[in-house]
Amino acid sequence: MALQVKEMVTLPVMEAFYTIQGEGFHQGRAAYFIRLGGCNVGCFWCDVKESWDADKHPKLVVDDIVQQAAAQPGRLAVITGGEPLMHNLDALTDELHAEGFETNIETSGSYPLSGSWNWICVSPKKFRAPLPEVLAHANELKVIIYNKNDFAWAETHAAMVSPGCKLYLQPEWDRSMIMTPQIVDYIKQHPQWELSLQVHKYINVP
Repeated sequence: MALQVKEMVTLPVMEAFYTIQGEGFHQGRAAYFIRLGGCNVGCFWCDVKESWDADKHPKLVVDDIVQQAAAQPGRLAVITGGEPLMHNLDALTDELHAEGFETNIETSGSYPLSGSWNWICVSPKKFRAPLPEVLAHANELKVIIYNKNDFAWAETHAAMVSPGCKLYLQPEWDRSMIMTPQIVDYIKQHPQWELSLQVHKYINVP
């Protein structure tokens, strides 16, 4: 009987690191981040533009990615990018779950879902619209506020998520001094929203 050879699934990994989640619902939790290469959303204020070209990053075997994660004591894995849903993530999440991880994804929602997720954070971008079917599965909607027009844009997408979805407004980092007071005022008038800050940048951790 011929032996069945397991397919060696690979993904382009820009970086992977153990830190704390700095923003959103899971802020403050120990988390292993896996940042995948590849993105065509094109946010001009993106702080990881080096992730955009998937070909610039090594393609690592999923088994190796997961074993590196499993070497850390935390069991929360956050898959981000780039735009992680440009890749099929079924094998990655299956193996992470097998190692006892919760799986979270941070996505623009502009590609169809793959993978099995404990938590889906959709951060919609104007440059490539999120898919309605991804918004419908979101546990967390995190809208980056760059100027005052983004509040109405945030409400448009809040109307597309499920009733139990957590709603966050987060200032774009370089404009946080300007936009944070406006976000606070907006939340006071619209208390269904909550404030998300990039705490990891304030305390200088990855």
